[in-house]
Amino acid sequence: MAERLTDSLWSSIEDIYQSILAHPFITGLTDGSLPHDTFLHFIAQDAHYLRGFARALTVCAAKAPTENDTVMFAQHAAGAISAEQEMHAELAGQLGLSAEQLAARPIGPTTQAYGSYLLATTHGCSFPEGLAAVLPCYWIYARVGDSLVERSSPDPLYARWIAMYGGEDFQSTVDEVLALTDRIGGELSSAENERVRGHFVTTSRYEWMFWDAGYRQETWPI
Repeated sequence: MAERLTDSLWSSIEDIYQSILAHPFITGLTDGSLPHDTFLHFIAQDAHYLRGFARALTVCAAKAPTENDTVMFAQHAAGAISAEQEMHAELAGQLGLSAEQLAARPIGPTTQAYGSYLLATTHGCSFPEGLAAVLPCYWIYARVGDSLVERSSPDPLYARWIAMYGGEDFQSTVDEVLALTDRIGGELSSAENERVRGHFVTTSRYEWMFWDAGYRQETWPI
């Protein structure tokens, strides 16, 4: 039996995923030691990122192989915007910042680079390559959420965030995209398979970089 594309993709980033789980941003969420101003910086960047991610998903919707796949990505794009508007506004409000103040915070270097890569890949490359580029944001968040949900956090704010990404609703969304990934996996040439893997590894690295940039409260150096 041929190996599923999702199995081979995940095996290519297992070390990246373990590095994410060990990152002090993640461990600080679960033990409650992460400073609130660090988390606030992270959610401001996440709000910027999700707007770009939603645009990338609309490109995936336009290129998707079936009408059902188009509908799926369109729904996911709308869901990303909804999460940005509702969840981030709620979290920022609990930290004393309005939605307008959150949106006014400038986009950081890693956020801009990651979002630009997603848009360039979904627009300029094949559908499977674009799918591979957006997949880590779905999959790594779900795996991180699943890992953290049992531990949760002594900080109610962090516990609320963990519950969102560790919940069954989010996992079912991710499962839809994983099923599509395996469905197209058997149709790829060896050359396209390598390109798919390359984009998947690159954006998985960006996932680690995004956590790290949030932890460092990254800003433009000049």
